[in-house]
Parts: sequence; structure tokens; C-alpha cells
Amino acid sequence: MGMCGEGTVIEKGVKIFHPKNVFLQNDVYVGHDTILKGYHENSLIIEEGSWIGQQCFFHSAGGIHIGKHVGIGPGVKILTSSHALDELDKPIMLAKKLIMKSVTVYDGVDIGVNAVLLPGVTVGKGAQIGAGAVVTRDIPNYEIWAGVPAKKIGSRKK
Repeated sequence: MGMCGEGTVIEKGVKIFHPKNVFLQNDVYVGHDTILKGYHENSLIIEEGSWIGQQCFFHSAGGIHIGKHVGIGPGVKILTSSHALDELDKPIMLAKKLIMKSVTVYDGVDIGVNAVLLPGVTVGKGAQIGAGAVVTRDIPNYEIWAGVPAKKIGSRKK
């Protein structure tokens, strides 16, 4: 692995692909049957004290950076690539061009069970993402978002 920090726990059934591009800092927890899909380029970085629930799927073709003390519920998906849609003479999955965009999750965020973060989004510091939400755009610091697609439903600021 690129890094596996002190106190990090990787539960049974976790699969790590392209481990040289996966960096887990100190005291990270990775739950059972999670898939951390490093990629042959870019990195998957999870900073100290973050907690990843079981059966998550992180695909870091475009790069993923998760900050400190982030809680990620079971079944969360983080995607960083999509197929180009301009090759009309081919099925979409055979398109040669992939569009890669990084995902950044800042410190102190909480992401609910089965939420999905799509390529290119940034989740601001201390934000809350509701269970089952599909995040298609950036979320500002300390805001609460839920739904499909995710929309602002509140704020943690007073």
C-alpha cells in the first residue's frame, strides 16, 4: 500500500486494488467487504480518524480525498469517472474516452447509508449527507443535504 497508518483497521473481506495508490492515514477504520479501488493513476487518500462502513465502494480513477474524522455509512459509493457520450457509433460502455473528475470530502463530514457521490463533487467541512442521497454538485460547509438528486434541507450553522 501507499500508506497504512498506525492504528488503522481493515476488516475481513476488504478488497484493495492498485494498493500503491491507496493511502490510509492513522486510525482509519475500513468496514467488512468494502472495495477500495485504487487506480493506475491518481490516488485514494483517507485521512486520520475517518470511519468507512461495511460494503462501501470507492473508485478513485479521478482521485478521491477524504479528510479527517469523516464518518461514511455502510454501502456508500464514491465514483470518479464516467464514459463519454459522444461516440454515437458505439455502445456507451465501449467508448474509449473516460471522463475523470476527483471527489473531495472535507473534515468532519457525515455521509449516510447508501449515499452516492458522483464524479467532480466536493463536500464541504462539517456537512451532513442524508441516507440514500445522490450528490451531483458541490455541498457547502456545514449544510445538510438529502434526496435524489440531493438538495439542501438545512444547515448546521446557527
